[in-house]
Amino acid sequence: MKAKVLIASLVIAQTLIIVTAQGKTTMDGVYTAAQAARGEKVYTDSCASCHQTDLSGGGQTPELAGPEFNSDFKDLPLSDLFDRTRLTMPADKPGSLTPAQAADLIAFLLMKAKLPAGQTELPLDMAALKTITFIAPK
Repeated sequence: MKAKVLIASLVIAQTLIIVTAQGKTTMDGVYTAAQAARGEKVYTDSCASCHQTDLSGGGQTPELAGPEFNSDFKDLPLSDLFDRTRLTMPADKPGSLTPAQAADLIAFLLMKAKLPAGQTELPLDMAALKTITFIAPK
């Protein structure tokens, strides 16, 4: 009996180690609702004129919600989306968003994608963002 308990404990411990090593995904509530609300203001002020109020884009401007957006970032770390957002947007003032504004904006995009909010804000640190993988909602 003790051997079975020991083996079960080891299996559970190994599973926890593997899950922890893999990092988080966007399904794990990696932003807060308050952060997404701040991001909506950033979006309205800096993004909606090109990407439309409904995030649908149009013409040369890509959508920021939906299948195309999801496939562009599927299985990539959020650091990729953060870098692209911070360094290249808005198109008329690239690089003008602060790290906090970029994180808030990404939180808004995650909320619009119907990904769950959590208790901790999306981090500003690139190393931390590299550990969070974008998983598209189903």
